[in-house]
Amino acid sequence: MLIRAGYDIALLLSSPTPIVLMLEVHPDREPDLMTPQIPCFDPPVPSQRYLDGFGNRCTRVLAPAGLFRTSMSFVIADSGLPDRQMPTAREVPVQDLPSDCLVFLLGSRYCETDLLSPIAWSLFGHLAPGWGRVQAITAFVHDHIRFDYGQARPTRSAHEAYRERVGVCRDFAHLAVALCRCMNIPARYCTGYLGDIGVPPVPDPMDFSAWFEVWLDGQWYTFDARHNRPRIGRIVMARGRDATDVALSTSFGPAGLAEFSVTTYEE
Repeated sequence: MLIRAGYDIALLLSSPTPIVLMLEVHPDREPDLMTPQIPCFDPPVPSQRYLDGFGNRCTRVLAPAGLFRTSMSFVIADSGLPDRQMPTAREVPVQDLPSDCLVFLLGSRYCETDLLSPIAWSLFGHLAPGWGRVQAITAFVHDHIRFDYGQARPTRSAHEAYRERVGVCRDFAHLAVALCRCMNIPARYCTGYLGDIGVPPVPDPMDFSAWFEVWLDGQWYTFDARHNRPRIGRIVMARGRDATDVALSTSFGPAGLAEFSVTTYEE
């Protein structure tokens, strides 16, 4: 299938401000692009693209004072298949993990493994290791947190989401990631596009989405605690330890969000 995706974001800046944007598809999806993904800037500014330490595509700009807009639209090919399921996938003992997986076992800014470890072991320690335990964590988070855009808070951590039992997709992902790490399962946070493809449309405005991936049986698998079901048309933009590593926009100075829209639909 072909998916049309893109965004239109405007920031209000009081002075010239350096900004790092992470709004392109992940390099491992670039071969699927059917049209170029060319960000537009208004007013026009020079830009520099680079890969960060997690392999994500980033863009640096010096945005002028006033209203600064960035937008992009592209078409990408997708298999049309739901997220891969592998119920027989086994956990990999820590001593056998690839070294680059170890960072995804550690606590991070929004995933406090030290606070959540006793909770995780009391809830999931009795379960057999493997896919089933990750699915149990995913289902627990799905049932434990109530989705509410009105309760979104950019500073909410996994432990706070556990206590407050409300949040948005990033809170679902953070709590699931932290609980997996507590159980010695490498887990990483993902952000990207996820349209209403293959599911009944919802009335909420389209937005970017967050989910997570875990390392089982020698490869990464996708899980989604907010939806708790395999989905079609997932387009990853960035992966990292948590939302800190994959922020859509990092402004090195005050920046107010003036406009924001996301497009994702099957062509």
